[in-house]
Amino acid sequence: MSAKHVAVLMGGWSSERPVSLVSGAACAKALREEGYRVSEVDVGPDVGDVLSRLKPDVAFNALHGRWGEDGCVQGILEILRIPYTHSGVLASALAMHKERAKHVFRSVGLPCAKSLVVPRKLASASHQMEPPYVVKPVNEGSSVGVFVIRQGDNRPPGEIGAEDWKLGDEVMVEEFIPGRELTVAVMNGKGLAVTEIIAHAKFYDFDAKYAEGGSEHIIPARIPEGIAREAIRLAEVAHAALGCRGVSRTDIRFDDTGTGRGRLVILEVNTQPGMTPTSLVPEQAQHNGISFGKLVRWMVEDASCDR
Repeated sequence: MSAKHVAVLMGGWSSERPVSLVSGAACAKALREEGYRVSEVDVGPDVGDVLSRLKPDVAFNALHGRWGEDGCVQGILEILRIPYTHSGVLASALAMHKERAKHVFRSVGLPCAKSLVVPRKLASASHQMEPPYVVKPVNEGSSVGVFVIRQGDNRPPGEIGAEDWKLGDEVMVEEFIPGRELTVAVMNGKGLAVTEIIAHAKFYDFDAKYAEGGSEHIIPARIPEGIAREAIRLAEVAHAALGCRGVSRTDIRFDDTGTGRGRLVILEVNTQPGMTPTSLVPEQAQHNGISFGKLVRWMVEDASCDR
């Protein structure tokens, strides 16, 4: 298709609203430079009415987190029959729920960290797994509400059970995988590269991801060639197993702390990863000679319904 009018969906009301606003503004700017007419839509519960009035050729989905990345907005776009970017309803919903996604990964033989889902009050009261382990919301992104419980910690953080907790009543308790943080972008079913992320903090949390100087991206990752090929293969299989479309990004841990070759473990797939010119996916695209403008243009021209 050849779209002329693109509605960039951004903002929303999830915990990742600030990140989405940055992604959306960057994509809108790049799309205008590519010659599209662009409407920036700060998404609210009336998004269906807004889009019905705008009548765009394509919706560029730059939302992150719940309601925008979990199949909800995708369902509205399907009903309105507005072609849209990224993954469809089912793949988005599966990828957003970390435990459901792991069921899919394990069914195709992908390596995952051991985990269980428990009520947050229980997770805050006592160790549900031998430390070290990680506690995270089961359906949020951007490392919002993530805690690493170390060996020697007497009990989990009380914040998980606090009355003002707004990240769901269930949490995932997951084994901590030591080693390196890797990520692989998949575009049209093919892995682009492997980036190693070095966080200038205890772990790759929200501030490490988004604060200036919070982390360093090394592309290509400084890992053995065979490990890099395997990381790309795992990301491609995960993308396909969930039924993802367009662009996704798979986060992987490489445990090279012991002897031998080391092991790769998939953490999650992001169906709508950050989209600024310095975000991880655009960096990998640039590494492959694809400019930010060409990347967002490809995403718009790839848009469709029934994804």
